[in-house]
Amino acid sequence: MSDASGPPKPPLTTTTSIWPAAAILGLAVVMLTVFLVINLATSEGVTKETTTTIPVVVGGLALDPHPGTALQYCLQSQEVPSNIDDGFVVPVDTSARPGANTPDLGAGEFDCVEPMSTAKTSSAALINFFKAQLGARGWSLFSQGSPNGDAQALFQKAGDDGFYWEVGVTVKAVSAAGVDWTFEIYQNSETV
Repeated sequence: MSDASGPPKPPLTTTTSIWPAAAILGLAVVMLTVFLVINLATSEGVTKETTTTIPVVVGGLALDPHPGTALQYCLQSQEVPSNIDDGFVVPVDTSARPGANTPDLGAGEFDCVEPMSTAKTSSAALINFFKAQLGARGWSLFSQGSPNGDAQALFQKAGDDGFYWEVGVTVKAVSAAGVDWTFEIYQNSETV
């Protein structure tokens, strides 16, 4: 009879190769590299555009392209933040009248009042001009009409200085020649 156990034999071995897994990992690295190179080659990057376009307001009174001449007294760059400068608009045929003042200059909050006159217009057309122009520039209308019945519109916008700014347009007199009104810009004491 033969011995079934016989001399000892080494166990059966099966070898598993790591090369198929390494090939998949290598393929993934190659694909990632290819897509990164394509992305770098075709990327335009982020460009910060500093200019903005104000929409053209059609109808109503025409915009004076040089409002600084009429509003020169109140347009004080050392007091008014740059993002508030766009509130200094006037219709054509507008001129400054005497009596401009800054009642609170140096007392903390900026407040400037400038009497103006616009020829050949009505109070409604003047108020509508400011609603359209300031609205297009991001100013929000928060009040209309004054307690004494004068035509008035008050607008508000957050300034870069951390305060709200208000622009007020108040009609003082209407005649056949045009409208006398006041432009007021005011730094509100409330922070943004």
